[in-house]
Amino acid sequence: MSRTIIVSNRLPTKVQRTDDDLAFTPSEGGLATGLGSIYRAEGNVWIGWPGLVADDETERQQITTKLQADSMQPVFLNDDEIKGFYEGFSNETLWPTFHYFSQYAVYNEQHWETYVAVNQKFCDAVLEAAGDDDTIWVHDYQLLLLPQMLRKARPHSTIGFFLHIPFPSYELLRALPWRTQLLEGMLGADLIGFHTFGYMRHFLSSVSQLLGYPSQNGRLELKNRTVLIDAFPMGIDYERYANAAASEVAQEHEQNYLAALPNARIILSIDRLDYTKGIAQRLRAFELLLQRYPEWQGRATLIMLVVPSRDQVAQYQELKEEIDELVGRINADYRTITWNPIHYFYRSLPLEELTALYRMAEVALVTPIRDGMNLVSKEFIASKADHSGVLILSERAGAARELSDALLINPSDMNQLAEAMHEALEMPEEEQKMRLANMQALVQHYNVYHWTELFMNRLAYTKIKQMTLATEMLDATEATTLRQQYTTASQRLLLLDYDGTLAPFHPNPQKAAPSAEILETLTTLSADPHNRVVIISGRDRQTLQKWLGHLPVDFIAEHGVWLRAAGQDWTLFQPMRNDWMKEIRPTLELYVSRTAGSFIEDKDFSLVWHYRRADAELAAVRVRELISHLSFLTSNSDLQVLEGNKVIEIKAAGLNKGTAAARWVATYQPDFILAIGDDRTDEDTFGAMPKDAFTIKVGRNSRSLARFHVPGTTEVQELLQSLAEVSVPQ
Repeated sequence: MSRTIIVSNRLPTKVQRTDDDLAFTPSEGGLATGLGSIYRAEGNVWIGWPGLVADDETERQQITTKLQADSMQPVFLNDDEIKGFYEGFSNETLWPTFHYFSQYAVYNEQHWETYVAVNQKFCDAVLEAAGDDDTIWVHDYQLLLLPQMLRKARPHSTIGFFLHIPFPSYELLRALPWRTQLLEGMLGADLIGFHTFGYMRHFLSSVSQLLGYPSQNGRLELKNRTVLIDAFPMGIDYERYANAAASEVAQEHEQNYLAALPNARIILSIDRLDYTKGIAQRLRAFELLLQRYPEWQGRATLIMLVVPSRDQVAQYQELKEEIDELVGRINADYRTITWNPIHYFYRSLPLEELTALYRMAEVALVTPIRDGMNLVSKEFIASKADHSGVLILSERAGAARELSDALLINPSDMNQLAEAMHEALEMPEEEQKMRLANMQALVQHYNVYHWTELFMNRLAYTKIKQMTLATEMLDATEATTLRQQYTTASQRLLLLDYDGTLAPFHPNPQKAAPSAEILETLTTLSADPHNRVVIISGRDRQTLQKWLGHLPVDFIAEHGVWLRAAGQDWTLFQPMRNDWMKEIRPTLELYVSRTAGSFIEDKDFSLVWHYRRADAELAAVRVRELISHLSFLTSNSDLQVLEGNKVIEIKAAGLNKGTAAARWVATYQPDFILAIGDDRTDEDTFGAMPKDAFTIKVGRNSRSLARFHVPGTTEVQELLQSLAEVSVPQ
């Protein structure tokens, strides 16, 4: 029975030492809540660090036994690992870079080496716990390398990865010395999830620029498989916050707070101490509100709760000092005997006290400079029940993509933020309730359980889709079977693509001439009277004639437009026209002028736009634009638009490699067929072949109609050479 293995830096239970023994405290985080029903299911397990350094073996065993009883498996880290992996690379390199604070990023090689080593330690722990059929779900930026490590050890495992923080633009990511290793690490997963489409788009752009993998509709075509990239906005446990806010304990806290702040118009700010949260900026904006609208002096009160976090780190210490100074100065400038403008608390609160603050607040300030999702905004909404209230939300928080009924602001714009507070305090109650009701319906429906179920279902679907479209590697056993059937066959048909199959791709297509080795192999194969060797290519007939015309081989050129049997003249597959080319060519010329490195190839009856030498990211945009443009131009015509390997071709509809190849099969009725190709245009050939034909896709990407695949042109040469040896008279 397959199981689910959840992996994160921290376990959902924190272990702490007390004077008497060890204390095991459950986490209140949204991730622990959402995944609780999964990891506690029979046989499942959550793997992570328990939160303390345990060097004593007896203590480790005690922790392990206790956690295993609750479906958890600890990964123990020592002081050096915590300093280099967590405090160092994770939080001094990745955290600032991914949150657009690259000026704080530290590039330390030793930290990187520790990060790699700890990811490997997590990998070893997962491999020890997980079987081949188990589903593994890896979480967050501390474990970016883990998916690829697991993939190398378990090539067929189902692996998901979710990033809980923003993914930066390519321009920021490229500054990291270890950028390609990090991307490749993430690509070990079958499904990679982000909070928003924007983060997903940044990731795909970075992969295209740095690794060169093309994508379409969120699917990345790797060398050996397809990875799905998608957005899954995370929710909260709505009922938990709604029930806590409605509890007698929360209501009692609320009454006590309101008694201490009679007639106050309460604005609430709750955040962890971090430079990404925009805490100092909102203090300045609140001061601007009091300056610009004096009527709120003595009435509007800002309750600011800052949860301690990493205050031993220099940037955090400086931020804490800045917040303390701002609060002190603003209070000193504006306070009266009966009114304090800011009530500032540097601590965390239990759930009921927290929801009491949510209940009583008229306005919630959630204005991070950059945030992956920000669940505080959703907690506020869930806690309001049928009360009124206004959410002011940063447009740079992931939640802004969902909560459009909030007042969305630019957190760097003090004027806009001050005006938003004024607007919120004056907003009619009817409008407040309407906005809140809309957001509550969304947050209640798209809760953390929905998020978990959606991701797991998508991961299962992705794996099924991979298996459905997967081809088998042409291993030694299958290759032997192929050679045996080839040897015993009396009438053989070999359909061989050229670029990417017989010859590797070249930046300049005219320099991709056949090697001496492949010419020798083709000469031997075509000399065998039992063989019919057909070069089936999208290339123009003149180039094929120049490179291979001296061999006794057949040709299918320009994707089936031109045909030539060995020793005969070139003929058209069917009557063709090319008068349309003068109308289409100006469009291609426009895209050449807009895409440096691209060029047009003119064939007798088709036009080809090449973009192999163009910038990868720019080309990806232009390809989609051009295909859309050409689809419009060719609608209601007998033309079709083909997308190949770094090329787009316009030609007559209904004519492709498959239709031409089918004519050879019907004419010669072979008892052995071998068809080899590397790109989408060759899928037509594979689809036209009988089921018992040996169809082979070249490339590590195994999504194909072909029965088998081989890694590259080297393996094609080796296979054909082995067949040529059979063809040589003994």
